[in-house]
Amino acid sequence: MSVSGKRGFIPGHRIVTSFIYPLSMFLTLDQVSVSYPGASAPAVQAVSLQLAAGQLGVLIGPSGSGKTSLLRAIAGLEQAQAGRISLGQVLLDGPETRVAAEQRRIGMVFQDFALFPHLDIAANIGFGLHNASRQQRLRRVDEMLALVGLQGSQEKYPHQLSGGQQQRVALARALAPEPRLLLLDEPFSSLDIELRERLAQDVRQILKQAGITALMVTHDQLEAFAVGDVVGVMQHGHLEQWAAPYDLYHRPATRFVADFIGHGVLLAGRLVQQGGRPAVSTALGDLQEVSAAALQKIQAHGPAPFDVLLRADDIVHDDASPFKARIKRKSFRGAEFLYTLQLASGQELLALVPSHHDHAIDEWIGIKLDVSHVVTFPLSTA
Repeated sequence: MSVSGKRGFIPGHRIVTSFIYPLSMFLTLDQVSVSYPGASAPAVQAVSLQLAAGQLGVLIGPSGSGKTSLLRAIAGLEQAQAGRISLGQVLLDGPETRVAAEQRRIGMVFQDFALFPHLDIAANIGFGLHNASRQQRLRRVDEMLALVGLQGSQEKYPHQLSGGQQQRVALARALAPEPRLLLLDEPFSSLDIELRERLAQDVRQILKQAGITALMVTHDQLEAFAVGDVVGVMQHGHLEQWAAPYDLYHRPATRFVADFIGHGVLLAGRLVQQGGRPAVSTALGDLQEVSAAALQKIQAHGPAPFDVLLRADDIVHDDASPFKARIKRKSFRGAEFLYTLQLASGQELLALVPSHHDHAIDEWIGIKLDVSHVVTFPLSTA
């Protein structure tokens, strides 16, 4: 079902009623581009994505990939030179249309927390509640502190809180005015690794409890997977893929996504027939569970060989296997080792092996494939 019209109209905003989009989608970006004067290429190039109400989205990618520029365009801090940005049924950016940042009802959480050091926590959280009475402001501050698990901290000052607690206060302050959308720009980057992982999970729980639609930027895929219902991978201003974390890992759409997400290598393969059924033949044996989608993609490659993506968890240690590999490097990760393996041909592979399988460098071990998702790419011409 598609809708158009002026529901949700805000006085002074021009609404383009001809722009049609699904009712279920709350944030809609349609071919959005952002450019900076003097730059050789746009920072954001024709990005389209959608977030449903209550969903948590995350943008990841290397530095300079356009993540923060896109976030700032949604917030209204940068102007989109092309495309449309809509929130609910309100067009925020589009042809001859631009809603000012302060009128978008979009909250932001920054990496440096941006708390006021001379104000206590209650004053920090209540800072944006300009039109509320004193009693309404105090009640809202109490609600926000309860939401982020910091009850009783009203009279403390930012320097009296830990980094994680300060980030919770920054989140509470952004949520206090009841924004329609929350944007988070590298919110955990100034925290230590252990705290970041725990806080990412806590922030997801807080946002879900509050029913907030949010979009976060990070360069850390573990944070992205901990927070996001849907994750986008950006490179050179382009959105390479926008999908659930599971699909990014197991069904990457491009070589870049395959390389950027998780541990993996590419092994040469070719399409063969086994008992009248298609299979993928590799140096480590045949893969027989080839989905219709994977087969269609393989056939589009033509008769030439192709590359098969193998994640570290696709390689299983098996002493009985006829396929052997030499341990070139190993990294202890507590419950498991990440082995870098080398076949006799020189091809390198990665394998996650339970840590009680503690083999020595240069030792040859048996390995086999255990692949549930066959992902292929045309041979690289680079």
